[in-house]
Amino acid sequence: MKKIEAIIKPFKLEEVKDALVEAGITGLTVSEVKGYGRQQGHSELYRCAEYVVDFIPKIKIEIVVSTDEYAKIAIDAITKAAKTGKIGDGKIFVSDIAHVIRIRTGEEDADAL
Repeated sequence: MKKIEAIIKPFKLEEVKDALVEAGITGLTVSEVKGYGRQQGHSELYRCAEYVVDFIPKIKIEIVVSTDEYAKIAIDAITKAAKTGKIGDGKIFVSDIAHVIRIRTGEEDADAL
């Protein structure tokens, strides 16, 4: 089992969600997060005063899939839907999941997904 975490631009969330549903990935968790990478934030003007926005709003999507094949499908869908070609498009992190338990039924691992 694999856990896929993707950090994307907020306005790309619907496109990414639709691409994942179309690819057969139905469950996901979405969080609003803030951070920066190579962008290093940016400057903005507010009431004639300039200030630096260090942390940029992003969306974090978390998905757990049962096989490497589904992981590749999900990664491809996210990559295509989230890409703008500009700095700050985001990152995808993939990690192994050792064990999953569905609380309601007690199902485990692939059955719990």
